[in-house]
Amino acid sequence: MTSTILILNMTCGGCAKGVLASVAAAAPAARAEPDVASRSVVVTGVADPAGLVAALRADGWNATLAG
Repeated sequence: MTSTILILNMTCGGCAKGVLASVAAAAPAARAEPDVASRSVVVTGVADPAGLVAALRADGWNATLAG
């Protein structure tokens, strides 16, 4: 499953690295592609996107599912 998650407070490359670390910790088998310009990350291989959003929020990211 592929999900796009908006990360409104991801504003730079350092933030993108932090988002990748949060995704890796919450869903180690997932593949994530952050896009700072659109403040989003496309995640593939996550069975529970809402759970991933909750994990990102717990790490301080202003995350919400797109769409």
